[in-house]
Amino acid sequence: MSSSATVELLGITPNAERLIEEAGRTCYLSFDKMGDDSHKRFIRMIIKNGHHSVLEHASATFRIKGGSRSFTHQIVRHRMASFSQQSQRYVDEHGFQVVTPGSIEQNPEALKVFNEAVAHCREAYAKLKAMDIRKEDARFVLPNAATSEIVITANFREWRHIIDMRTEKGAQWEIREISEQILKELAKHAPTVFEDMAQA
Repeated sequence: MSSSATVELLGITPNAERLIEEAGRTCYLSFDKMGDDSHKRFIRMIIKNGHHSVLEHASATFRIKGGSRSFTHQIVRHRMASFSQQSQRYVDEHGFQVVTPGSIEQNPEALKVFNEAVAHCREAYAKLKAMDIRKEDARFVLPNAATSEIVITANFREWRHIIDMRTEKGAQWEIREISEQILKELAKHAPTVFEDMAQA
């Protein structure tokens, strides 16, 4: 199984790891200990000691395209993040795309059932719209497989929490793959904050 979703980093706190150190050292007034690589030692120390609140001073925003409504229904449960999602009330979904799980894709009989159901949803949506049913009501026939664009902003502490929960073995495959893409991107820009997760 593989997701066709794409993850795009829209914004991230500049010099995030330096900022985290600067903020964290305020607790100890230990600014004299700051040097070229001191942020690495400092961040490793606070993570090891569980002082994760300091990580909240940095944040990142991602745009995710091609994820299903099943995915977005899961991700929005993380209430310490901010979300802006494609609205099925206002966007005309007549040509909606779908995410097909690999377990269905690899089974010809299951794929036939799935494709027929999606086609029926498309037809029902079009018929309702033709009857002057508003988009906000016609959307009730759309499947969880329908894709939905979403922008997510969270601080680094919350990203660590989301990634920890959503990349574990028991996580649903789509959210796990998207979370792995997010981790890969965060590890490029804040390697010390996410190195222990990237290596896991």
